[in-house]
Amino acid sequence: MNSDFDVILVGSGINSLICAALAAKQGLRICVLERDRHFGGCVRSEELTHPGFVHDTLSGFHPLFITSPGYAELRGELTEVGLQYCNSATPTGVLLQNDAVAVLTTSRTRNEIAFNALCPGDGAAYATQMQAFERSSRLTFGLLGGEMWSASTLRLLLAEAWRLSPRGLLAFFGEALQTSRQWLDTHFRGAALKALLAPWVLHTGLGPDHAMSGFMNRLIAFTLEAAGMPVVKGGSGRLIVALKQLIERRGGVLLADQHVSRVLVKHGRAAGVQLMNGKQVAARKAVVCNVTPTQLYLSLLAPEFVPEAIQRSARGYRYGRSGMQIHLALSEPPRWRNAQAREVVMLHLCSGIDSVATAVSESERGLLPAEPTVVIGQPTVIDSTRAPPGAAILWIQLQELPAIVRGDALGHIKIPASGQWSSALKEAYADRIIQQLRSHIDNLDDCLLSRCVLSPADLEARNINLVGGDPYAGACSIEQSFLWRPLTSTIRHETHIKNLYHIGASTHPGPGLGGISGYLVAKAL
Repeated sequence: MNSDFDVILVGSGINSLICAALAAKQGLRICVLERDRHFGGCVRSEELTHPGFVHDTLSGFHPLFITSPGYAELRGELTEVGLQYCNSATPTGVLLQNDAVAVLTTSRTRNEIAFNALCPGDGAAYATQMQAFERSSRLTFGLLGGEMWSASTLRLLLAEAWRLSPRGLLAFFGEALQTSRQWLDTHFRGAALKALLAPWVLHTGLGPDHAMSGFMNRLIAFTLEAAGMPVVKGGSGRLIVALKQLIERRGGVLLADQHVSRVLVKHGRAAGVQLMNGKQVAARKAVVCNVTPTQLYLSLLAPEFVPEAIQRSARGYRYGRSGMQIHLALSEPPRWRNAQAREVVMLHLCSGIDSVATAVSESERGLLPAEPTVVIGQPTVIDSTRAPPGAAILWIQLQELPAIVRGDALGHIKIPASGQWSSALKEAYADRIIQQLRSHIDNLDDCLLSRCVLSPADLEARNINLVGGDPYAGACSIEQSFLWRPLTSTIRHETHIKNLYHIGASTHPGPGLGGISGYLVAKAL
């Protein structure tokens, strides 16, 4: 434990492992320290319900990862050590209350035809919007995949101002600030297409009436059409196993159950870390922390090394809505009343954009939504190894919940006086979700073997970065994104302390399984 390393990484989430694998590839001696007994952060596979049923906790779908630069560099080696992806031509769809289904496929032509059939003209409008997004993709992905405060980003902006004209560049940013509702109402007439796209803003930590949610709608539709909805064959945990192998075969060390209590600073530089048990580990080149800014600036660094302005910003860092997961083990695949739903990898169950907005509003007021937007992942549609022969699993996510519960919008569920998520409260709310599913799945009661419910409190217990059960490690509204993520008083993934770097979902470009912040720091190293 007292060996010298070039780079120490605190935390073993996807950004840490991408950073570690790429840095080790360049010959740096790496040490990854994880406080939990599991590596992978939010990427984990467990038999939560019955033996042979492999459930992904917490994340499970990887379109952002397979399109990331880190995967592009490591893909050959990851394949060599056994990593395989399964994919589908029908990545997502929406199931409305009347059992009508709208599906987005990986074919622009098929999508245009299908959306025109839902509402004449919507397909052509969709194709036009995707073409416009594609024309600006160099700027979009340059901003999302690079350091915001950097010469390369400045050169990109100057080049785009030359290409588009300064007024055209400003128009791009103005349109990017549109809400989902504004964008959808401006370009589409049919309720079904709006219902298909609107729930996806929840996966970015936003709601359909939040600034920039329209931009996220376009980004996600473009990405899903291009990349599908890939899942790791055998469970997402196999990605972590594969990355761990790449790091270890280049001499890297990964240690679990190692709680880092302090980043050591000597002569103005990060020199290593101290563990809770008092042991110290030195780092010659860098310490990279995959934590929230609250942890980094108010806990891991001694107060004398943190300027007051940064401490003040860290104390004001905001966390977003909470999440919940329900994992179901089924003896046979669900028989959806609308057969189209049976082949879609990820479904949203909702009544439309208004129901999504209402549920977001209720949760932000501390209420359990009366009609939540239910995210239903069906990984066994494309990966039969996740369950015994003939069986299936469902991965259910809810993203419109309060960390502290003040009431139930329906008035049916008794709320503890403390507002804390108890076992009784999470099971009662899970019952509401199962009841919603019953009205769409004919055989649910007959094939449901068991369920495992993970409340916001359970999510935080599994990963300290998910404060209050926020699955995105910090609110993603515009004032806490891009130039202002993680804090208004910090810039880039470098910190004010030399050789100390900050990565993870709390940093630019935010949440998502892309590993971008880890990639950027690996390149800096």
